[in-house]
Amino acid sequence: MVAGTIRLKGQQFVIVPQREYQRMRDLTRELMEGDGPPLPKADDQGNVPAVQYMRAGLARRLLRRRRQAGLTQAELARRAGVRVETLCRIEKGKMTPSTLVFAKLDRALEQVQLEADEEV
Repeated sequence: MVAGTIRLKGQQFVIVPQREYQRMRDLTRELMEGDGPPLPKADDQGNVPAVQYMRAGLARRLLRRRRQAGLTQAELARRAGVRVETLCRIEKGKMTPSTLVFAKLDRALEQVQLEADEEV
């Protein structure tokens, strides 16, 4: 990433590429709004439902990676070859993806990262 600075009326400003600005904006939004579905609460004995916890954790990580990559759900779904509705359900923590779907999403996100690294 190449950033520059300018001074206007005595204040210094940083200039960053739009993609980087969007990434930082999305990260800030995540901090303010939360990051995906809530993690399930433990019962009286301290047990947490494993499948729901795993599903919510996976959804949070996928959502974070997609936003860091600067992709919309539609863009990631297209790149991965999955339906937008499927990606939406996964990110909301309403379904657990199959290994095949998870691998497709992971490969698509890795490809975006490689493309971004090549641009730098």
